[in-house]
Amino acid sequence: MALVSQTGSSSCIHFSSVPPYTARKTKISYAYNAGVGKMKPRPSVIVAASPSTEAAVIATEPRTKEDLIGHLASGCKPKEKWRIGTEQERFGFDLKTLSPMTYEHIAKLLNGIAERFDWEKIMEGDNIIALKQGKQSITLEPGGQFKHSGAPLETLHQICAEVNSHLYQLTSPYFSFYLVKEVLNEMGIGSMDIGCQPKWEVKDIPMMPKDRYEIIRNYMPKVGSLGLDLMFRTCTAQKFLTSSLDMIKKLRASLALQPIATALFANSPFTEGKPNGFLSMRSQMWTDTDNDRTGMIPFVFEDSFGFEQYVEYALDIPMYFVYRNKRHFDCTGMTFRDFMAGKLCCIPGALPNLNDWEMHLGTIYPEVRLKRYLDMRGADGGPWSRLRALPAFWVPKTGLMTPFRGRLLKHVAEDVVQFAKAGLERRGFNESGFLNDVVEVARTGVTPAEKLLQLYYKKWGQNIDPIFEELLS
Repeated sequence: MALVSQTGSSSCIHFSSVPPYTARKTKISYAYNAGVGKMKPRPSVIVAASPSTEAAVIATEPRTKEDLIGHLASGCKPKEKWRIGTEQERFGFDLKTLSPMTYEHIAKLLNGIAERFDWEKIMEGDNIIALKQGKQSITLEPGGQFKHSGAPLETLHQICAEVNSHLYQLTSPYFSFYLVKEVLNEMGIGSMDIGCQPKWEVKDIPMMPKDRYEIIRNYMPKVGSLGLDLMFRTCTAQKFLTSSLDMIKKLRASLALQPIATALFANSPFTEGKPNGFLSMRSQMWTDTDNDRTGMIPFVFEDSFGFEQYVEYALDIPMYFVYRNKRHFDCTGMTFRDFMAGKLCCIPGALPNLNDWEMHLGTIYPEVRLKRYLDMRGADGGPWSRLRALPAFWVPKTGLMTPFRGRLLKHVAEDVVQFAKAGLERRGFNESGFLNDVVEVARTGVTPAEKLLQLYYKKWGQNIDPIFEELLS
């Protein structure tokens, strides 16, 4: 979840309104007001895939570095336009065999939702790859994980009301998932909330037919040993926020707190049917995926940091692809700075536009990512009852028992949760109750992953299969 000012996947935090190049959003999503649409059966609209199925940036002329800086700064929003939005990923599986969904199953599911509930189909060639309705979307990750991105709302209460009330309002990713679930049940398919696939091997998971994923899959083994695992076997829940001075404060704070978020929400202790030695294997995978574009970004804490410094960082991150003529061109090994100079080997002489820039920003994966919002990426996927605390709150191996400055991380987490609670109370919307699950994790020091491990060694008799029923959503 997140604070956001516009639609997008995950959540985001909006920056307050400040002079140019000083504001920005973050991924616990405080976003714009959501439109509530009623479902009226009618033929679904088929839309060709654009550069991205997420927020579109309509600007096709070549751009300068100043334009790139201004694009980031355009996320600045006054406080009254801050909103909350959510995004979550889930695995689908065959209820009888516990095997992954094939693309054929997924296509049938997406077509069923589109035709029954009036969603637009997003196509890549002859393949359906996403659905869209207003500010909401259902998209596919490389291994068929479903990503549900909702519209932005003002308070956490509104998000919970979406989840627990009228099915057809469809203004949150969790709410839209009920639509998915209705069709899933008819197909004999289930879904589970966890950070890392506990049973399947990468070779067992079909890749979705999106040409950008083919490019990334071929590149990943060149830059790390765990990138393919991350692509195909993980799920996350994200949050975002929005404002230069305000952006800097939010980015620094969120970066500093990401390890605590990782520990509090750790939920991926199994790989290929056995404990993997980590409480958040998903977080561990990020350490050996692609060091050019992942991890911490310490320059954020330098006195000179601002939008321009982040742009300089992003310009030198290797690219994955460029979208032209309805296809993605492999540009791995080249940087966006090369692109600005017209030096891409894949499309010689081509110059970037803001769509290219927005797409490139989406292929950079630090612990907190700066786009036109702040995208905080530390939490494993999990059930709604726990993840609703992500926007409220906003050590892979030992979790909250990690030693830290003469204390345990658990004690720091307790302090941070109290800060979050006080901040929610200052907002005046009586939202602090949404932190209850996280307060309990911080108090006991027992993470979701450790609870699963206890079940594995005791109730399940070291058999991983019961986890599919335990985490069935």
